[in-house]
Amino acid sequence: MGKPTGFMDFEREENLSSSVSERIKNYKEFHTPLDAEQRRSQAARCMNCGVPFCQNGKPIKGMVSGCPLNNLIPEWNELIYRNKSDEALKRLLMTNNFPEFTSRVCPALCEKACTCGIDSKPVTVRDNEYHVIENGFNSGLMNPQIPAYRSGKKIAVIGSGPSGLAAADTLNKRGHSVTVYERSDRIGGLLMYGIPNMKLEKWVIDRRRKLMEAEGVTFVTNADVGKNVSAEEIKREYDAVILACGASKPRDINAKGRDSKGIYFAVDFLKATTKSLLDSNLADNNYISAKDKNVIVIGGGDTGNDCIGTAVRHGCKSVVQLEMMPKLPDTRAENNPWPQWPMICKTDYGQEEAAYLFGSDPRLYETTVKEFISDENGSLSAVKTVKLKWTADSETGRKTMEEIKDSEQIIPCELCLIAAGFTGSEEYVSQAFGVELDNRTNVKTEQGKYAAAEKVFTAGDMHRGQSLVVWAVNEGRNAAREVDEYLMGYTNL
Repeated sequence: MGKPTGFMDFEREENLSSSVSERIKNYKEFHTPLDAEQRRSQAARCMNCGVPFCQNGKPIKGMVSGCPLNNLIPEWNELIYRNKSDEALKRLLMTNNFPEFTSRVCPALCEKACTCGIDSKPVTVRDNEYHVIENGFNSGLMNPQIPAYRSGKKIAVIGSGPSGLAAADTLNKRGHSVTVYERSDRIGGLLMYGIPNMKLEKWVIDRRRKLMEAEGVTFVTNADVGKNVSAEEIKREYDAVILACGASKPRDINAKGRDSKGIYFAVDFLKATTKSLLDSNLADNNYISAKDKNVIVIGGGDTGNDCIGTAVRHGCKSVVQLEMMPKLPDTRAENNPWPQWPMICKTDYGQEEAAYLFGSDPRLYETTVKEFISDENGSLSAVKTVKLKWTADSETGRKTMEEIKDSEQIIPCELCLIAAGFTGSEEYVSQAFGVELDNRTNVKTEQGKYAAAEKVFTAGDMHRGQSLVVWAVNEGRNAAREVDEYLMGYTNL
């Protein structure tokens, strides 16, 4: 270990965040990295803890604790401290294909399991990871690594989100020829059009695409397999296929007035803004504008928060976020000890910005939509909400919710964004390839396996359901190993 007393000598320092008043003026990432010496001090806080839960990635009480990729966190923290950034990069890339993505958008499961966090603040693992990979690109260490030989095997990856990219990258490094098909005009899946620029600027994806292309991966965009590209032709042309199309079917809200004009799914709202931003810096006005509108976001997760941050930058008149669940405590409860995932209230960047602009936290807990109210033209004008009461069954412990009588409230609203999660993959792709779906409409495989049909495999959200980018990368890597073994009779991945 680099500095045995580092966790006592140095306080946690995160990458600096721009002020709310400045960052809401644009759509850029708003964190400034610490300098190299400060980063060494932060890496020095990594303890010789004996059992590094940070890299465990195993479920505890139903929630994963630590990194699902099993990143070798103590090792590259020590290498950062010892000024061996090139060696730290090698150790990081052993387990993670795309640290430039995870260090920006992952909720840092590793930090929640950090031993330092028991009675102090955890190590800045995510920021340290960011330092390692960005230093790798900036110093020229991230050069194309072209395979020394080609196996002669051809693989098609359907979908270019994090799981598809991870599978393609891993299989290409093995020497297989990989072609990635993407139905949108740009690669990246949810990285490109599901996550706003403020969290992940799109030049980061373009940089990775250029690197992968230089290493031999082929990308085909505007290719909607199962519609304008034949699944049968792909199966004939390629030795194996990986379906990595995500869980892109949004969950809807069943309430009176749902057909009012002005109600959109969150993913459509976010995608339109990002595409217009990339195409014309919003000059084409080809997006769903929140300017001067009262906005309601239905859903309390990360996507809902991203909608708030985007609406704020549009110049919305007000924003309210509806959350069906009760507010979580601000600190850990006694029955939620380390290293379990901390069930505490988190205020993210969008909520922070809304509070700054409008004077209060935008979230209404234990609240749902009762009715969408429209004007004489059929355009949304208000939303009727109702408070909820959660009760637990005395025998099973299962919680159910019921409306609280006379708790209705009418909130002005001209734009409503539904961020209630996703219900699984879109069926037309699975039907085109003849694979079965489970009762959650995810592609069905044996437990712990990725094969879905003869020479057809699956990975990512299409396989496990809506999840985190880090899990998608994990799925892509695992599917790649299974495909490699299928094609070669063994695998060294």
